[in-house]
Amino acid sequence: MADERKHALLSPSAAHRWIHCPPSARLCEAAKEASSAYAQEGFCAHELAEYKLRKSLGEDVKDPREDLSFYDAGMENHTDDYVQFCMEEYQRLSEYGKPLIFVEQRVCYDDYVPQGSGSVDCLIVSGNEMVVIDLKYGAGVPVDAAANPQLRLYALGAWLMLDNLFGEQGITDIKTIVYQPRRENISMEHISAQDLIHWADVTVRPAAELAWKGEGEQCAGIWCQFCRIKARCRTRAEANTALAAYDFREPFLLENEEIAAILDQSELFKNWIKDVEAFALTEALRGVKFPGYKVVEGRSNRRYADEAAVAAQVQNIGFDPFEHKLLGVTAMTSMLGKKRFEETLGGLIEKPAGKPTLVHETDKRKEITINSAADDFNDGFVDHQEI
Repeated sequence: MADERKHALLSPSAAHRWIHCPPSARLCEAAKEASSAYAQEGFCAHELAEYKLRKSLGEDVKDPREDLSFYDAGMENHTDDYVQFCMEEYQRLSEYGKPLIFVEQRVCYDDYVPQGSGSVDCLIVSGNEMVVIDLKYGAGVPVDAAANPQLRLYALGAWLMLDNLFGEQGITDIKTIVYQPRRENISMEHISAQDLIHWADVTVRPAAELAWKGEGEQCAGIWCQFCRIKARCRTRAEANTALAAYDFREPFLLENEEIAAILDQSELFKNWIKDVEAFALTEALRGVKFPGYKVVEGRSNRRYADEAAVAAQVQNIGFDPFEHKLLGVTAMTSMLGKKRFEETLGGLIEKPAGKPTLVHETDKRKEITINSAADDFNDGFVDHQEI
């Protein structure tokens, strides 16, 4: 079934981090990788998606459903959509002749990265075009394919494996795709083979050499998110405490450019604080003492010890103990399936305007008219000049 998904020292999934912060690779090596329910859920989704895609290609494969630790109607529907998307790409490339298609294909690029390899979820090649599709089952932040080092490394390994099979011209056009069904996110990057190789020579190889040796400069940034030592990293702490040096009691005295600089770092700062708090609690529960702090029992809410017994008792005295409400849009979609949901309820769905949010100008959402937003959400705004 699925190829092994072990994380090498310089794994493609961590490339965003070790390219920007080469020493982090060796620093993380000794740190224990924490398992999570989200990672296990993603693994199960990939198992199911691989099975379905292979089956659609006529392979004799075993159904993994009974062995999955995570499985629900949503996973069933999302993996169906993923397979349909892959087959649509396959049909599109059929215009150039019968495509080659690979599922969970192991690719190698160790000419550029020591022990560099990874598994491509779906790889399709026909004519001079190659398509790399990566299934992201996470429901968190949308993943962008543009300049995504993980997908580019997959593409690099696939190109090195297949290019010499396609005549003198070879594979010249590459498309990498992030398919993230739970965020309704399909992101693509088109890159020429020439530009991909140039990126690998100029960016990847030098960073990989430093990372392998544990050398180079530490650098904090958004790539710290999945770093195993993010809570203890001094460079990250220094970057965030520098931000804390601003006096937030009177932000209106800062210049707009200074406020913009703070906004650029605010999410990283908040995440850093959360990471340090989580690390400290984990260590404290192991017996580590932090000066001035202690572990106490948090607040909790009352709950029923036996819900069935409570329901029976309340019904015995003539009351209905249950509340009844309509399923939400996401739950209803999972129950009906995406196609039937659209056929049955498509005309009954509306999407109200979202609450105004200040984001960086690179965000893909359309900018709203400020006067209109102020009128619609006036109750949520505070005029700081009147404070």
